[in-house]
Amino acid sequence: MGRLFLMHLEGNAYSCKFCRTHLGLAADIISKNFHSKHGKAYLFNRVVNVTSGINEDRMMMTGLHTVSDIFCVGCGSIVGWKYEAAHDKSQRYKEGKFILERFKVSGPDGSHYWGVTHDAHHGGGSDTDDL
Repeated sequence: MGRLFLMHLEGNAYSCKFCRTHLGLAADIISKNFHSKHGKAYLFNRVVNVTSGINEDRMMMTGLHTVSDIFCVGCGSIVGWKYEAAHDKSQRYKEGKFILERFKVSGPDGSHYWGVTHDAHHGGGSDTDDL
């Protein structure tokens, strides 16, 4: 295995809650109105220090999307997904954008989001899209 180079972000950075590797800046958040199976999720324009898995079609609350899971390069944890393609024209603004699940990342102040209870469990990916 080769040498690992990590990008260090200046500013209010979200990081992997398992290894503290920087993943994205608060300034790159497009929307905080998304949900995952673990609770809140944020749509980012740009993230760093991740690798993408294989593309797969997933039925989400806003329709069918082609996505790939994204993994922290520091520890290998799944931290969210990347929207590769949206099958509905109204959802195409998500293409090339990234979701970071709040349950899996630490906030800029080091805070953790503890997710949802089983009663509030959401099935798929994003559910609201008001930008």
